[in-house]
Amino acid sequence: ITEGIPKQGTVHFCKQCERYLQPPGTWIQCALESRELLALCLKKIKASLSKVRLIDAGFIWTEPHSKRLKLKLTVQKEVINGAVLQQVFVVEYIVQSQMCEDCHRIEAKDFWKAVVQVRQKTVHKKTFYYLEQLILKHRLHQNTLRIKEIHDGLDFYYSSKQHAQKMVDFLQCTVPSRSKSSQRLISHDIHSNVYNYKSTFSVEIVPICKDNVVCLSPKLAQSLGNMSQICVCIRVTSTIHLIDPRTLQIAEIDGSTYWRHPFNSLFHPKQLEEFIIMDINRVHEKKKGAGAGARSNKHTLAEAWVRKTSELDTDHQYFCCTHLGHILNPGDLVLGFDLANCNLNDEFANKMNPQHIPDVVLIKKSYDRSKRQRRRNWKLKELERDREATDTDDERQYQDFLEDLEEDETIRKNVNIYRNADIPVESDTDDDGAPRISLAEMLEDLHISQDATGGEGAEM
Repeated sequence: ITEGIPKQGTVHFCKQCERYLQPPGTWIQCALESRELLALCLKKIKASLSKVRLIDAGFIWTEPHSKRLKLKLTVQKEVINGAVLQQVFVVEYIVQSQMCEDCHRIEAKDFWKAVVQVRQKTVHKKTFYYLEQLILKHRLHQNTLRIKEIHDGLDFYYSSKQHAQKMVDFLQCTVPSRSKSSQRLISHDIHSNVYNYKSTFSVEIVPICKDNVVCLSPKLAQSLGNMSQICVCIRVTSTIHLIDPRTLQIAEIDGSTYWRHPFNSLFHPKQLEEFIIMDINRVHEKKKGAGAGARSNKHTLAEAWVRKTSELDTDHQYFCCTHLGHILNPGDLVLGFDLANCNLNDEFANKMNPQHIPDVVLIKKSYDRSKRQRRRNWKLKELERDREATDTDDERQYQDFLEDLEEDETIRKNVNIYRNADIPVESDTDDDGAPRISLAEMLEDLHISQDATGGEGAEM
């Protein structure tokens, strides 16, 4: 009854992406001895099985590297006078290697159809590290063919324009940015009117990062509720969040507003100087100015006398207003910018009345970095990308970003933080007051070990 059913066949397998060919042109992922692979093999002999009734089908174990698949089939057929005959037989398939079209194009270096070039013209890459975590959380990197890191940004390569457009839309929703697109004709068929383009999307992120001191244009400061022109950027999410250290007035600037009224950071992050708090007084009541906007509830206004740690042998002190009154006490170390002894090269700052420019702007409280690193019992995931050589400055910037996550709960909500099992949880007896992330906010990092799958050669 098995006459006419082929006992041998071939299946095509791509070594690069480990997929099997399902004729005419679909490539599917199948594990050895899986239901999907069984269905694929049975379709090869489907026509000849139409004359018999298939009762059972299963794999006979073969060496994984033998390039052979054996199927054990049980069939029934009615013969003379209603008698039913049942027979068991084996069909052997030879696995032939064939490169699929996707892998062929990758090997030919002609694999990408669209590229998204993300750029930010700043020295510090805090916004980039934040963006990387958002991409990982929302799995936006899954359709990329390749991610390449260059000195001022990232390039994302895609096989279709739709995937690239989706990435651009995501970037415009998550960080303040602007984009441009262009396309280049690769080839076209004049008979069928088919055009083949390569598209390039350029996304520029605003050149402002967290902890930057900025000087707004008079017109923009007035439209934000008569803010002071000198402000501190407290975070960058889908908008730029600014605070006025003199009045605690806050404002949010989106991408379109920024590009209409652009402003720059006054200082380089490396120009941060360390100050020591000599005396501090919290200001409980501050009269609101005319047309003033909303104030921050998370910060406390304070007046402080500070001295540079590099000038402790002198009596030179500076007076300043700060928004960090809730965490600063006399004797604390704090990082800030010295505006009194610097040469400001900014078109708006140069036109300001010198009396309105503060002597010192305090940015954040300073903690022992090495102790924080040792105590950090959590980690982040990173995008797999082609890197240029990383230097020590990149590592320092990454540590700054990790410290920002510990200090700012708002940014932390948008980031997946994983528990690092290698570092034990310490007691808080030697705590120096540095902010830390609670265990409740950490995710367990999933690791599938060899023991879980049984290892090589184990029973399925």
